[in-house]
Amino acid sequence: MEYRRAPEHPLPTAYDDTWEAIKWAASHVKGKGPEPWLNDHADFQRVFLAGDSAGANIAHNSAMKVGVDGLDAVRILGLVLVHPFFMNNEPDKLIEFIFPSSSGCNDPRMNPVSAGAELAQLGCSKVLVFVAGKDWLKDRGYSYYEALKKSGWSGTTQVVETEGEDHAFHLFNPGCEKAKDLMKHVASFLNQE
Repeated sequence: MEYRRAPEHPLPTAYDDTWEAIKWAASHVKGKGPEPWLNDHADFQRVFLAGDSAGANIAHNSAMKVGVDGLDAVRILGLVLVHPFFMNNEPDKLIEFIFPSSSGCNDPRMNPVSAGAELAQLGCSKVLVFVAGKDWLKDRGYSYYEALKKSGWSGTTQVVETEGEDHAFHLFNPGCEKAKDLMKHVASFLNQE
């Protein structure tokens, strides 16, 4: 989906835009939304959220909002985070610039493993996290995975590492074997009962 981006539209604008889009999709749950195809074909009991890099951060935050606020009769079954862009406990000048209203490196929207994060409220029942072996964000993906397992959240989670690849490699070379393997993992995750 398209969302407004920083620096012209600082965060949390992207979170807000995404939530509005999710609510628009959810407006079709009783077959009375403005998009006939969704009214006729969408299964709102098998909804997945997914994203790459910053999009993975946004998908995570959307699933958190579902867990806290609910979403009518929609069931977010799973969350796919591909090379998620999360902060750690160190200040980040880029984040300070694109998210000036953030509370800093302990803001749970940017650092979901920080002390104030409430991962147990995540609004889905399973999570798949992808990390890439050469990605400088790899440790943050693993930290998220470990924190989620220890949080008291009742779902299942798994992490998949692609060795020898860098951040978002699958977007730059979608035809390579490792990108195909990543997509096979995603498809398998989506098709699990």
